[in-house]
Amino acid sequence: MTLNVPMDQVSYYPHNVFQKSTDENVEGKVKNEIKIYEQPLHTHYIDNIIKEEVIEKNEEPMQIQGIGMEVGEERVKYKEPVAEIKEFHTAKHEITHIGYMLYQCSHTDIISLKSHLRTHPGEKQYQCSQCEKEFSHNNDLKIHKRTHTRGKPYQCSKCDKVFSQKSSRIRHQKTHTGEKPYQCSQCNKNFTRKISLTYHQRVHTEEKPYQCSKCCKAFSQKSILTRHQKTHTWEKPYQCSQCNKAFSQKSNLIKHQRIHTREKPYQCSQCNKSFSQSNHLQTHMRKHTGEKPYQCSQCKKAYYHSNNLKIHMRLHTGEKPYQCSQCNKAFTENGTLIIHQRIHTGEKPYQCSQCEKVFSNRGHLKIHMLKHTGEKPYQCSQCNKAFTQRGSLKSHQKTHTKEKPYQCSLCVNAFSHNHTLKIHMRTHTGEKPYQCSQCDKSFSQNNDLKIHMRTHTGEKPYQCSQCNKAFTQKGHLTIHQRIHTGEKPYPCRQSKKGMRKHF
Repeated sequence: MTLNVPMDQVSYYPHNVFQKSTDENVEGKVKNEIKIYEQPLHTHYIDNIIKEEVIEKNEEPMQIQGIGMEVGEERVKYKEPVAEIKEFHTAKHEITHIGYMLYQCSHTDIISLKSHLRTHPGEKQYQCSQCEKEFSHNNDLKIHKRTHTRGKPYQCSKCDKVFSQKSSRIRHQKTHTGEKPYQCSQCNKNFTRKISLTYHQRVHTEEKPYQCSKCCKAFSQKSILTRHQKTHTWEKPYQCSQCNKAFSQKSNLIKHQRIHTREKPYQCSQCNKSFSQSNHLQTHMRKHTGEKPYQCSQCKKAYYHSNNLKIHMRLHTGEKPYQCSQCNKAFTENGTLIIHQRIHTGEKPYQCSQCEKVFSNRGHLKIHMLKHTGEKPYQCSQCNKAFTQRGSLKSHQKTHTKEKPYQCSLCVNAFSHNHTLKIHMRTHTGEKPYQCSQCDKSFSQNNDLKIHMRTHTGEKPYQCSQCNKAFTQKGHLTIHQRIHTGEKPYPCRQSKKGMRKHF
């Protein structure tokens, strides 16, 4: 049976389902004999079209309930349906030879067309009974339902981690094998997924195909655009059940909840340090490998994390986008501004679990805790002296190199640190920015103010271990302890007699 369709009847069919071949010499081209039920059909039911050549054009079809194709609300049955259906499939096959495609959207068979049509808006007929989310395919709905039932039938054979989809398990297993089959042709970086390589290549091409319709900001990934768009609507549908903090993304809620549970599922294989987020582990691993992929284009300084490079670049540009609303002081980092604002509010949210001392900065608490543990993780490679802070080690190392790159413009004094130069400059300007709230006395250094405040509070935190005498300053305790040890470190140059203090 050869399918011959008059070209003036093509417009009857939705989506122009007949597309003419570009080859004009193909035999068996369109004639004008075969008759088709001449009525526009709904897109959903293209797959139920039955062509037949027995019924005359004006003959009324038999109405048989439950069989045939849908036209409006009726189900229609032609004469001798089995034979006619067979003839139709034969005719459909012949179309592949004569050069006509039945279906627009580049689909040559009915089943794939039907599946594809559901991707168009309004064609998602599978709905979740719990959250009313809709899907184009039943299989997608089944996978989605596992998020409600926590059904994860696919288990990793190496680490017992479970997944709701087989493809997710296959992708996860590559983390054990180290397999990264997709390589960037420009920088040779490898990836476990092809889509990850596609996203990465946009770093080189600077392609950002996803644009926000409200602010015209462009992004390299659709997921990042979706996340950005929520900043316009302020939509935060995911709420923490413990502190009621809300988030725009479910993944951010999961990360936040680990603050309450103290869960740290990502562990370093080299030092056993654990992290609550996988990207934190990735950044940490660079400390072991020494990898610093983010390099400054101006001074060639390199960093483990891209955010550190962004902050560093502000030293070159002078940009300080974060400004205090009370004193107008500006900062390069938002975190530094938050810590600074606690000077005005007096807030000290970080408390020591051993001595109940409180701090405005988490970093200061960590440093303080080392006093209880006695740990000094930063050691000088030249004299083996150890320190609790990396900055202190760097300062110490300059005593070996005698390096003093920061010179005062008003006198000949030079300093090993920029901070020390700033303090020194106050001796020339007379600036004393640290003022006592009780007696209005001012100081050039914050530490001097802290020591002074102890005269008001009576606090003496430095106590002698032998006689229990206490002092307001650590230096005073050190001098006092020499009474017990008999140490006289300062010899007289003339008589070589040791003295506790140089006269």
